Amino acid sequence: MDRRNNTHVSDFILMGLTESEEIQLVLFIIFLIIYLISVLGNTGMILIIHLDLQLHSPMYFFLSHLSFLDISYSTVITPKTLQNLLTSMKHISYISCFTQMYFFAFLGVAECFLLSSMAYDRYVAICNPLHYPVVMSKRFCCSLIFGSYSIGFTNSMINVLFMSRLDFCDSNVIHHFFCDTSPILDLSCTDTRGVEIMIFIFAGSTLMVSLITISVSYLSILTTVLKITSTSGKRKAFSTCASHLLGVTIFYGTMIFTYLKPRRSYTLGKDQVASVFYTIVIPMLNPLIYSLRNKEVKSALKRLMRKRQDFRQLK
Repeated sequence: MDRRNNTHVSDFILMGLTESEEIQLVLFIIFLIIYLISVLGNTGMILIIHLDLQLHSPMYFFLSHLSFLDISYSTVITPKTLQNLLTSMKHISYISCFTQMYFFAFLGVAECFLLSSMAYDRYVAICNPLHYPVVMSKRFCCSLIFGSYSIGFTNSMINVLFMSRLDFCDSNVIHHFFCDTSPILDLSCTDTRGVEIMIFIFAGSTLMVSLITISVSYLSILTTVLKITSTSGKRKAFSTCASHLLGVTIFYGTMIFTYLKPRRSYTLGKDQVASVFYTIVIPMLNPLIYSLRNKEVKSALKRLMRKRQDFRQLK
């Protein structure tokens, strides 16, 4: 009991990305702009989908939840990062640190399974178009969303419970810009092999199950598309998947690079760059990918702008 009290820290120090004040100021401006674009872009996407009746379909229902996850994902990390870039006091309380870690894992896992649901939706739309309205019913779509959030909640809860059992005695300095698992494991003065194995199993199974679902869905889509004789038909089928496939590639590429490897191969520079990409940059890219490459979203935006102009004229 005494050992637990002696080794339990009340707060951590987030060292951030750099100690140079000039670089910190530049990073603050860049991250602030990215964060504002991310929040405005994803909020705009949610509003467009909600307001335009022609976008009330399973594909855009999932996309609105992806935008919500990206707003939440970015908000869990970026504001604290911006604060630390401006101040010399880089402390974060023990509770706040583990709360940040919990929501980061929760939202990340939920997004993995949401992307899997979106891939399955595209599979049904292209491979079984006649059965699409029946298979992708509102009830089934809500079940997929609920399942994504539930798996994220369970996975992150188990992760944080195991991490909270660690003792910290030598240092409370986290060499990262947010409370991630690998840098915190490095601080522990107890044996972390059991926790590392548990995290690897849960993170690996989450990524593998979702990746297998996405891979099987797109292999089936590819097989179906290659059977289409017309060039325009092939182009149309591929265009409905291009945005999602690009988003999946970027998201999973950085996640696999960071987490599906032994902790000994953790390198401060490379892993921090990858972490910046999937915690700050990707939430900004998703609304751009799904709007700029999507004719339906562009048309919906034009319709809403036209309605707004007509409403003003009536006034």
